[in-house]
Amino acid sequence: MSNRVVITGLGVISPVGIGKDVFWKSLLEGKNGIDKITRFDATDYKCQLAGEVKDFDPADYMDKKEAKRIDRYAQFAVAAAKMAVEDAKLDLEAEDCERIGTFVGSGIGGIETMHGQYEKLFDKGPNKISPFFIPMMIANMAAGHVSIALGLKGPSSCVVTACATGTNNIGDAFRLLQRGDADVMVAGGAEASISEAAVAGFCSMKALCCDHNDDPAHASRPFDANRSGFVMGEGAGVIILETLEHAEKRGAHIYAEIVGYGATSDAYHITSPAPHGEMAAKCMSIALKDAGLEPSEVDYVNAHGTSTHLNDLTETEAIKTVWGDHAKDVAVSSIKSMIGHLMGAAGGVECIATTLAVENDMLPPTINYETPDEELDLDYVPNKARAKTVRAALSNNLGFGGHNACIVLKKYSK
Repeated sequence: MSNRVVITGLGVISPVGIGKDVFWKSLLEGKNGIDKITRFDATDYKCQLAGEVKDFDPADYMDKKEAKRIDRYAQFAVAAAKMAVEDAKLDLEAEDCERIGTFVGSGIGGIETMHGQYEKLFDKGPNKISPFFIPMMIANMAAGHVSIALGLKGPSSCVVTACATGTNNIGDAFRLLQRGDADVMVAGGAEASISEAAVAGFCSMKALCCDHNDDPAHASRPFDANRSGFVMGEGAGVIILETLEHAEKRGAHIYAEIVGYGATSDAYHITSPAPHGEMAAKCMSIALKDAGLEPSEVDYVNAHGTSTHLNDLTETEAIKTVWGDHAKDVAVSSIKSMIGHLMGAAGGVECIATTLAVENDMLPPTINYETPDEELDLDYVPNKARAKTVRAALSNNLGFGGHNACIVLKKYSK
C-alpha cells in the first residue's frame, strides 16, 4: 500500500508578490503584475512587457558574496525553498536530512548569465569568462543550490520539460514519497528568463503578445477572443510534500492532499499542441484515475491558459473531452492573466494557487476576460474571485515539445 502524501509548506516569488500571503491576496484582488520591461532596454523589441518580480533582494535569503555566484533563477529557487521550509515549520536540525529530497527544475536555466558571459567572451576574449559561468547557467543548479543551502541529502533531481517542468517535479516527488523513498520532498520550479536573447527568441517565433506594449495591464487575456500571445513572467514556486505519517507525527499544518499525477506526450510538434488536445485530455484522465476520482468530483481546474490562440482552444477541448456533460459545471481559471507565463516555474506557482484554492474554498479569477470566444464556452471565472467549495482540484501544465503534466489535489481528511 502506497503512502498518502500531503502539502505542508508553500514558498512563492511572483510578479504580484513575494510570500504566499501577499501572493494569494493579490490573486483574489485580481492584481495585475504585467508592466514594461525594466531588466534591459526593450525599445527595439516587438514585445516590451513582462511580469517582472519587484523588490527581490537576494541578500534577504543568502550571503551577498554567494548571491553573486548564483543566477537569478536559482536565487529565486533558494528563496522560495527557504520560505516553504519556514512555512511548514520544518526543523531541519531535528530531521534526518538523508530522508529529505529536492526536486526543483527550471525550463531554461541561467540564460541571463549566458547572455552576459557571451558578451564578455566576444568583447574581451575567452580568458575573461567567469569560473562560475557553467554552474550559474546549467538548469540543475536550482535543485543543487536548494539542497546545499538547506543541507538536504536525499534524492535530488531536476526535471526539465519546458512549461511543464514545475508540475513534473512535483509529480515525481509525489511518486517518490508514495514509494517510501523519502519522508519529505522540496519540489517545484524556478525561472528568470526576462533577458534580451529570450525575449528576442520568443518574439521571433511569434509566441509573445506584441500588440499591448502601451497597455501592459491588459496584455495577458487567457480564453478571451482577443488573446494574442503569452506574456513572459519570472519567479519560483516551491512546496513541501510529506508522507502523511511524517506530517502527522510532527503535528504539521496540512494545506491539501496530493492524490493524482499524470504525464503524457503529444508526439506531434515542437511548439504547437496536438489538435483537439487529445493527449492533454489523456493526461488529465490518467491523473484523475490515479486519484480515484470521477471528473464530476473535481470542482476547479487551474488551467495552463497561456493566452495564445492554440493553447486556450485545445485545452478547452481537452477539458470538454474529459468532463463531457459536466464540462460547464467545472470552474476553470488561469492566473497567467495576472502573473504572465513563468514557464519552468509555472507549475510550482500554480500548484500553490491551486492548493490555496482547495484550502480556502476560493477561486482566483481569469482577469482581462472581456470578449467571449464562441469556441471557448466554459466557466473561466471571469475577472472576479469566487467563493466556491472545492472538494478537489486539478492543475494543468503543457510544455513545448509536447510535454503534458497535471496533478490532482483534494481537501485533506483523516
